[in-house]
Amino acid sequence: MKTKMIKQAILLLPLLFLFSACDEEYFYDDYPPSAPRNVETVTGDERIDIFWDHNYEDDVAGYNVYYSYSYDGRYTLIGNTTENYFVDYGAQNGVTYFYAVAAYDFNNNESELSYDEVFDTPRPEGFNESVYDVNTYEELSGYDFSDYLTVPYNDYYADFFFENYDGIYYLNVWKESDIQDIGRTYDIYDVSVAPTSGWVPLFEGDNVKYVEAVPGHTYVIWTFDNHFAKIRIKNITQERMVFDWAYQTDRGNPELKISPGTESTRTLNLESR
Repeated sequence: MKTKMIKQAILLLPLLFLFSACDEEYFYDDYPPSAPRNVETVTGDERIDIFWDHNYEDDVAGYNVYYSYSYDGRYTLIGNTTENYFVDYGAQNGVTYFYAVAAYDFNNNESELSYDEVFDTPRPEGFNESVYDVNTYEELSGYDFSDYLTVPYNDYYADFFFENYDGIYYLNVWKESDIQDIGRTYDIYDVSVAPTSGWVPLFEGDNVKYVEAVPGHTYVIWTFDNHFAKIRIKNITQERMVFDWAYQTDRGNPELKISPGTESTRTLNLESR
């Protein structure tokens, strides 16, 4: 069961109890609002955006937002808002947080915590990075997500490298890793979670797995050390590829970004790699 560790003290102006000439008493509301519903999150870089439905009660004054490190643990207040969204700017990359929201009214009655099981793990991201054709610039053809750094294609930590092979462009990963073309996307945020199947096979005699590199497509990579990442190609020339990326620092966690309307999930049964 969710329990609150800190309860928000809401400062309200004293209520004026007025009496009519007939000494008629006015009603004081001590009934709390209902718990907010449909709480969802969006994964970011050292931030998590939290969304929920507005309560239907007319006297709701705002919402308190709580976090915990487990669903049924003790929840600590991190802030409040009058809107139906809140940004946790204190979230650390690679740490999983559970969130709950409570509504409060103008009489300082607070609802129970929301019942949704909502958790998220922020991860780093980058934009407008470049790698170069391995046949021309070997030292700048690979990329290491763990250090956010361009590296040689044959560096131990190179998670992928770019190749122009007779005018056809490829993304390559070493045989210990996996890669998949998700297809055309609007931006890097369109892909929420790593797939469970559909990875490019390793052909007999090859040391790399490869897919054609297409501008506007997003690719998911399962690294040799069991991390998930995604890149979206923005532009390709004969010698250079420009891309955006996101990398999950929590090992084995397939979450890359959870969109509003998409359930949070960490249910993949991923064996150690």
